[in-house]
Amino acid sequence: MTDQHAGQRLARSLYTLGLPGIGRDYFALALVAVALFVAPLFLDRFLLSLGVLILFWAHLGNAWNLMAGYAGQFSFGHAVFYGIGAYTSTVLLVDHAISPWVGMIAGALLAALFGLLMGYLLFHFGIRGHFFALGTFAIAELVRLLATEIEFINTSVGIHIPLVGGDSWPRMQFEDSLINYYYVMLGIFVVGLILVIAIVHGRLGSYFQAIRENEEAAAALGVDVLRYKTIAVMVSGALTAVAGTFFTQYFLFVDPTLAFGVGVSVQILLRPIVGGVGAIWGPLVGSLLLTPLGELTRAFVRTPPAFLSAIEGRAGVDVMLFGAILVLVVLFMPHGVVGAGRSLWQALQRPVRRIVLSVTK
Repeated sequence: MTDQHAGQRLARSLYTLGLPGIGRDYFALALVAVALFVAPLFLDRFLLSLGVLILFWAHLGNAWNLMAGYAGQFSFGHAVFYGIGAYTSTVLLVDHAISPWVGMIAGALLAALFGLLMGYLLFHFGIRGHFFALGTFAIAELVRLLATEIEFINTSVGIHIPLVGGDSWPRMQFEDSLINYYYVMLGIFVVGLILVIAIVHGRLGSYFQAIRENEEAAAALGVDVLRYKTIAVMVSGALTAVAGTFFTQYFLFVDPTLAFGVGVSVQILLRPIVGGVGAIWGPLVGSLLLTPLGELTRAFVRTPPAFLSAIEGRAGVDVMLFGAILVLVVLFMPHGVVGAGRSLWQALQRPVRRIVLSVTK
């Protein structure tokens, strides 16, 4: 009982200390949201579609970061939640004419339930660290293979979403107005980040971070480690599934590889890793850097300079260039771009403080 009270007191103190931080994050989010809201006024169609993808991957990075960056549970199989969201809304729409807005909620609930089952099974048997990451990868691959054999989701052939023609808010299709897709994704990103900020700066976030720093110490202080790690998986999975629904409505097609493939899991975790794991703005910064970079490397391979004409149209060269740049970022900025920026800011503050102190003496 004493340990439980100690754990509760620790959580309350951390929660109180987090209040100023939550204000700063919400203020920054308000500024970012306003900037992103007016941005389409200055973008052509290509840049607008790029903006949709930046917000899309930033939201997925936020979902992954909540579980891996704050709760310390590194996942290499987040595609399983993404695919659940994608297939749930698609089946409900194509087979039962249920709006994808409803399918989005249903997919998030199913992904949370799957996260409950997956988290409980892995954590109950003491699987953690690298073995947990491998476990999530194995589960995602198992689900992908099962999806290729399930008839009611059209096996490996995939499902095409029929066009309704023009713009339709109930069916989340905007053939004539790409800007509507942008604002839908902006809304998903902002709502998701509001939830992440609230959790990170709240008592639940304090438990997550205590578990991340030292699981045994957190348990000794009365934190229910199994419960809170499972909650982290559930919330992260639900947020990921929401993006899966958006994916199917934006691209109008889904199959097991696109939904559950390992490439999806890798793309999800790259943004927060490059931007900064365990940083509120890491996924957005990572997406702002990596999403355009991916497009640039593909364009570079399509139309290289004359002295590099040998790589023109070569399959996989763009991925190699993209990977090489990522390796350099990880090597020279191990804490991500946000972490590197924070360190630079602190380094610049020291001489300023010395100057101020010398003047005021």
